[in-house]
Amino acid sequence: MLTFDQVLHVRLGSLKEAVTDWGETYDRLAKLEEKAENGLRAKADKADWQGENAGVTRPFVKKTAKEFGDAAKVADSIQKVLRDALSEFKSAKESLEVLVQEAPGRGIRIDANGVVSYLVHPDRRSKDYDGPKPEQADFDAMRSAIKSAIDKANDADDVANRALRSVVGTDENNFSGTEYNSLKDAAKAQDAEDAKDAAKIVKKGDDATPAEIDRLNKYFKDNKDDPYFAEQFALAVGPKGSLEYWADMGDPRDGSRLGIDHKDRLSELQKNWSLTLASATHSTSPEMDQWKTDLIKAGDDPIRTRGTSPYGFQVMSNLMRVGDYDDKFLRNYGNALVVTEQKITHNGSHAPGRAWFQSQQNHLNWQGGGLGQDPMVGYMEALGHNPKASTEFFNSDIDLTPENDKDDKKLNVFDYFSKDRDWPEELNDKGVMSKEPGYNALGHALESATTGHAYDASPGLKDVRTAGNAEVMQKVVEYYGSDPKHMHEQPGIDDSLGKMGAAYIDELDRSLEQDSDTIMEEKRNSPFGYNNNDGTSKLGDKFDTELLWNRGDAVNFMGIVSQSDTGHGQLSAAQMLYTTSVLDDVGPKPGSDLRDDRNLTDARTTLRIGAEAQGIMDQSRMAQIDADYEKDSEEHKKAVGKTTEWVKFGTGVVVTGGVAALTGGAGAVLVPLAAETAGGAVVTFLGMEADDIAEKYEKDELLKKKSDELSDEALAMGKENALLPGKAYANAPGWSEKDANYLDEQLVENVRNARMHARDNSLPDPYEKK
Repeated sequence: MLTFDQVLHVRLGSLKEAVTDWGETYDRLAKLEEKAENGLRAKADKADWQGENAGVTRPFVKKTAKEFGDAAKVADSIQKVLRDALSEFKSAKESLEVLVQEAPGRGIRIDANGVVSYLVHPDRRSKDYDGPKPEQADFDAMRSAIKSAIDKANDADDVANRALRSVVGTDENNFSGTEYNSLKDAAKAQDAEDAKDAAKIVKKGDDATPAEIDRLNKYFKDNKDDPYFAEQFALAVGPKGSLEYWADMGDPRDGSRLGIDHKDRLSELQKNWSLTLASATHSTSPEMDQWKTDLIKAGDDPIRTRGTSPYGFQVMSNLMRVGDYDDKFLRNYGNALVVTEQKITHNGSHAPGRAWFQSQQNHLNWQGGGLGQDPMVGYMEALGHNPKASTEFFNSDIDLTPENDKDDKKLNVFDYFSKDRDWPEELNDKGVMSKEPGYNALGHALESATTGHAYDASPGLKDVRTAGNAEVMQKVVEYYGSDPKHMHEQPGIDDSLGKMGAAYIDELDRSLEQDSDTIMEEKRNSPFGYNNNDGTSKLGDKFDTELLWNRGDAVNFMGIVSQSDTGHGQLSAAQMLYTTSVLDDVGPKPGSDLRDDRNLTDARTTLRIGAEAQGIMDQSRMAQIDADYEKDSEEHKKAVGKTTEWVKFGTGVVVTGGVAALTGGAGAVLVPLAAETAGGAVVTFLGMEADDIAEKYEKDELLKKKSDELSDEALAMGKENALLPGKAYANAPGWSEKDANYLDEQLVENVRNARMHARDNSLPDPYEKK
């Protein structure tokens, strides 16, 4: 593999000369080919040879003439491969040179190994430093650009190396006659060859050796993100071939040891196969269009192995847990899957688990979260990786009798999956029968549908929410905020609800600002919301003044989600970040005249609503702890001790494109900010320390305290922590000491003394376990 230093300093003169030399060689060989064909071979064809001479000499002359042609093809192919490789190397080298040249101007240093860092570290900057101050997003963009250039050079090197070996061939006595018109042409030929070889291993089924499974995985990994290979593999194996292979791999009755001794290999194979088929579905070739149609048709067919016969949908859904499948394919697949489930459950007269689960179960999923019997789980995971498809799916109705255009039997997708469907129990990662795998996957799909990003997307994303995303979120808040049992009786969905709430904290705050619990109009000139610079809503004209939810619904949703330890932490962190960013956006800027008290109106409102929201969340979590555990028990005290742990999030925040990403876990928690970049208050806030009750006491000391005493102290800490955005704003760079003290007094003290941070709203009742 080529390194950063090698690509940056590569000398291409010799390669350029080789391109010229091989071009000249081809010209000479082409002339010799013409002479051999028109002279030597033509004369041999016309010669009136008889007997043994005719049987030996004429074939020899023809073969010799052909070798001149093959030699010309080889020379031409070598010249074109080297020519394109030179172009790719040159482009990669120039890209790195530009990055190295521009980096200092962005405040970034690139060392000899391509590692990026601060040109001047914040800790070493002088007080009057006015140079560039790169943020995490700038470093991420630089690393990405460097990697892209190096990958480009390595791809060209790999393809050229393999192409040249193929052109030369292995026969010492004959030219190969292999012909490539370009490096891209060579890459396609290699893809087709790899796909064919991979398909040969697939034909062996579970009779393949562990070494052959490793080779199959290597084919997939070596051709990752290569759509041509993906398509060629999918077509070579065929839709039924993929289903039959994966069903065979999971048949526990056929005597194979792969699933017993090599589970890790099969887990990797499942992931790689899923990624490959996902890439293939994006092809619009007639062959792949037919592949997709045939695969969906096979969904309700039994796929027979030696000892089992799962439905095609059960098998395929487990090959969809990873990767970004095509939008249209996912919608068509999902519609057909739902129609099939309605048929085999007799329109819901018996539970899906009874229909899908067979007495002898296939092991279809090797990635944790159940054996893979419920096809809806894998499909939900696929939607979780495709925001467009998931948004359209949850905003749609499905025609349950597509073959009959005279009736109107429709199924509301959101209602069916979140409210009506009896999700089957499967073995979860802890080895316990639970509905967690299904609800966890449903949560992933809803995250994708509401945020506009894959649920496990990496940090460094922009806020891309649309009206369609908001429509799904309205349904989420309405349903899960209507009764605590909807969240608590769906194990595994609470963390997704927390992420969705965090992604819409701006719109939830806009609703909280309204005095009435039922009015759907925002307060005039509200500082909150997902807005353009001119104050209009990015979700469309309708929401310029209209709320997504009324205040009552917002309170109930935030309260119920915060009953969960995970949800409470996610919403709390999101609330603090968003509040601080709004203060940056609407508060007076350093140097402003603070004598006019009206300039602080929006800042006061911002801090008050943020503190009020924190009160709702803290009170809700504490009430749930009281319901879950006996007072003064060890479990109760430990749970109370965790209620302020969310304050540690600051070390894992990436800010870019108007979004703060709280890292950790499967995918980042995305928090909208009021501005595209982090302002002074946000930067200050992220560097502040907050009170954490678990850190205040040693474990033994914590357990000696009374529960009521701990709860009161934790709630008091929550109130103080809710004021941190105001403190960060007052202590942001640029304010004089006098102005900072004034802001701290006017903003922080004003809110500390007002309404104890919360209205007298009736918060949702805690969930009582059955």
